[in-house]
Amino acid sequence: MSEAYICDALRTPIGRYGGSLAGVRTDDLAALPLRALVDRHPGVDWSAVDEVFYGCANQAGEDNRNVARMAALLAGLPVDVPATTVNRLCASGMDAIGLAARSIKAGEGELMIAGGVESMSRAPFVIAKAESAFSRQAAMFDTTIGWRFVNPRMDSLHGTHSMAQTADNVAADFAIARADQDAFALRSQERWAKAKAAGRFADEIVPVRLTDGAGSPRLFDTDEHPRPEVTLASLARRTGINGPEFSVTAGNSSGVNDGACALLVASEAAAAQHTLTPRARILAMASAGVPPRIMGIGPAAAVRKVLARTGLTLDQMDVIEINEAFAAQCLAVLRELSIADDAERVNPNGGAIAVGHPLGMSGARLVTTALWELHRRAGRYALCTLCVGVGQGVAMIIERV
Repeated sequence: MSEAYICDALRTPIGRYGGSLAGVRTDDLAALPLRALVDRHPGVDWSAVDEVFYGCANQAGEDNRNVARMAALLAGLPVDVPATTVNRLCASGMDAIGLAARSIKAGEGELMIAGGVESMSRAPFVIAKAESAFSRQAAMFDTTIGWRFVNPRMDSLHGTHSMAQTADNVAADFAIARADQDAFALRSQERWAKAKAAGRFADEIVPVRLTDGAGSPRLFDTDEHPRPEVTLASLARRTGINGPEFSVTAGNSSGVNDGACALLVASEAAAAQHTLTPRARILAMASAGVPPRIMGIGPAAAVRKVLARTGLTLDQMDVIEINEAFAAQCLAVLRELSIADDAERVNPNGGAIAVGHPLGMSGARLVTTALWELHRRAGRYALCTLCVGVGQGVAMIIERV
């Protein structure tokens, strides 16, 4: 069996909702890290790429009609390089990497690109078609996040809770206090600020050339969602999203964001052929289902599954990247796995509460950040995991080489 290696991993800075990347079409945004990979590796025969796998959760706007294929063409990849778009909501980008690795291990390819994109700023409204002739009714839905076109039977069987409602469900079921959620959120912001000051994101971020309102060029090179100025006091003043009696707030939740990420994945033979340097081996990926009403606990089941699949233990993980969809669900997962709330190896450079959460990008962003952190600290294994809407969890383990 061939092994699958990550040879490079890049991402755009993450933009705020309506922020710096809001003026960039989703398909153009997706093409940016692909083009950066091409420019960084002139020795690669790009016509040899067997597949581009790209995650995207929305696909209702400019990301329709297979955004992976459009991004590949817009990035200048040869027209004979195929591409497919993957959708497992928040885990889409990680699923793309998993598909690339599995294809190589199965002998069905040697050189792949995997990643993800999301422009939540540009998510469109959609209108349902009339259900009868001459109907005067029109149902409109915002596709930015969450449910639309709800199936009544699904609602009666499992509920169709909003993401924030699922987080409050987790907080209640697993006894996660508001103060602990706010403390977790503050650590995310503080760790991001320290990482930024130390220049730790330089390896992974590709600056984006933009023009301002006056038409002057500017370089967007820093995540703009973080709020390092927050304090426990300012976090405590925020009201619960679902009501004052609830503990999940905008301050202890991830953002609504824009961004794209791409990784170059190769077999050992392809890496040698194209003069690439393998940086990490993709050991395994696992997914698991959980009740949709507490979707945030999904990583706990997925982590146990991927550890069993590899024969490894949590103690062997030098870096753990868990997507901070909500502080409540992260804390519940960490406690289920007997990991300290403030463990230094968990999101050492901050997480999605600070950095942001562009849905289809985030899984790939976790692996990218973990890869570069493993090399900085000369660690061996990194565990990456995230929860998924409608009740799932996904986890992946990579090994530095």
